[in-house]
Amino acid sequence: MSRKIHVALAEPSEILRAGMIEVLKRIGILDIYVIEIADVNSFDCNVSNPTPDLLIVNPVATDPAIIRKIRTLTGNNKMKTLALLHSLADRHTLKHYDESVSIYDSAEQIRNKIVKLLDLKEKSDTSKDLSNREKEVIVEVAKGLTNKQIAEKLFLSIHTVMTHRKNIANKLQIHSPSGLTIYAILNNLVDLDQVKQ
Repeated sequence: MSRKIHVALAEPSEILRAGMIEVLKRIGILDIYVIEIADVNSFDCNVSNPTPDLLIVNPVATDPAIIRKIRTLTGNNKMKTLALLHSLADRHTLKHYDESVSIYDSAEQIRNKIVKLLDLKEKSDTSKDLSNREKEVIVEVAKGLTNKQIAEKLFLSIHTVMTHRKNIANKLQIHSPSGLTIYAILNNLVDLDQVKQ
């Protein structure tokens, strides 16, 4: 997908904002530009042009009248709203949003909801897909093996392993072993009990 997706994230908690932004960057389908908003009441001050494609809001900290006002300001159907839940919210509150995600949802669940909500097409660039060998390398990294140990286990040269790791980093934009470990767990490449402590 070539167009940039504009996301406005209205959440009072800086920690939750930072976490959601990290998830948005890692889900791999969006070329995103995120505007952070600590108070949704200041939405029209912070966001003028272009209108965000997606507004992510903490529904507990937001009056539904604000959402109606924002929809009016942005032309109703242009912008989708996503409720970011970190506590219980009733159905009456959630009816003002197009979709909801929980802080307990996996990155894949969040990704699927956003793809459906924004009617995004998957990237046709298959070069971004991981090869089976690259997946094997990620699994071994997640298990805590060094490049030399991975090379011995997979019958590769150290240079080949390093090349695979470089390609993986370029495709996933993940540059640390801990990041690859999280990726492997979230994508069911490795079980949590296989990860070396």
